[in-house]
Amino acid sequence: MPQQRGSRLRLPFMLFFFFLTASLLVGCSDNPPPVTGGHPVWTVAEYKLPSQGSPESITLGPDGNLWFTEKVGNQIGRITPQGKITEYPLPTSNRLPEGITAGADGALWFTELAGGIGRISPDGKITEYPLSNPNSYPSEIVKGPDGNLWFTEHTSNQLGRITPQGKITEYVLQATPNQAEGLTIGPDGALWFTNSATGSVGRFMPEGKASEFPLLKPNNFPEGIIAGPDGNLWFTEHASNQIARITPQGKITEYSLPTQNCGAMGITKGPDGALWFTEAASSRIGRITAQGAVTEYSLPTPSAAPTSITVGPNGTLWFTESRGNQIGSLTLSK
Repeated sequence: MPQQRGSRLRLPFMLFFFFLTASLLVGCSDNPPPVTGGHPVWTVAEYKLPSQGSPESITLGPDGNLWFTEKVGNQIGRITPQGKITEYPLPTSNRLPEGITAGADGALWFTELAGGIGRISPDGKITEYPLSNPNSYPSEIVKGPDGNLWFTEHTSNQLGRITPQGKITEYVLQATPNQAEGLTIGPDGALWFTNSATGSVGRFMPEGKASEFPLLKPNNFPEGIIAGPDGNLWFTEHASNQIARITPQGKITEYSLPTQNCGAMGITKGPDGALWFTEAASSRIGRITAQGAVTEYSLPTPSAAPTSITVGPNGTLWFTESRGNQIGSLTLSK
């Protein structure tokens, strides 16, 4: 879910740069130690893409399939729960599709790092909407409580909104510099986002009021963020080897992970009441409970670089493997 690892531009070669430098990252030790816990049985399946697409973000579509972006391949992909993959090339070349989400209109909406927002219907029809600033690097996108789509602009210090009809409005954020990364809707109806430039978590109301809450260390590189089942927000810290929780009032708690230099990235709320996340550098899927107990699941493919994760039909977890060029699924036994 822009791997500048110091910026989240997520250009195709930044992940390679991260793997070269991951050994320099050191997890913090001044926070609660990891509490490990197991799960009885789990099964992982991996599905190779037909082309060299480098899948990035993934979401559950209204048709019951999983939809994902292919940044290198300049395509949108679809995979059925049975593993059948279909790819849809974008009409404009070199758009670098990044985030993706299901809209209120029954279509899938996605960001283009090259400066646009895209829409694809379940039958594969694609429409693209350019932003006024082609260098704003729109990254994450979510469906808002107002029925519109909201997205981060990584380099323009803004959040954007696009209606199902394609009208775009942009809102300037207060903190400078601002490199908005992850984005989600909080239990309070506000938009919550991570800011890698200042090492903080931000809260934004649609009427335009924003506030930010700094982390204990500004270089922790917060990435993905999601509303948890406990009424708090949970997010990954890519450079500090931690998963963190923030209350709607802004109180932050950080939990160290067992595997050092794991490169935590995407995060989602699981069907079991826990939070699930990807570890791009260690090729693992992680699970953390609301009490801080952590379990890690190794993937069959080494150096797969799992990036984004979501929940699909029947509670199966689906994730992208950017470097492995695969879509993966993880099924837990009851």
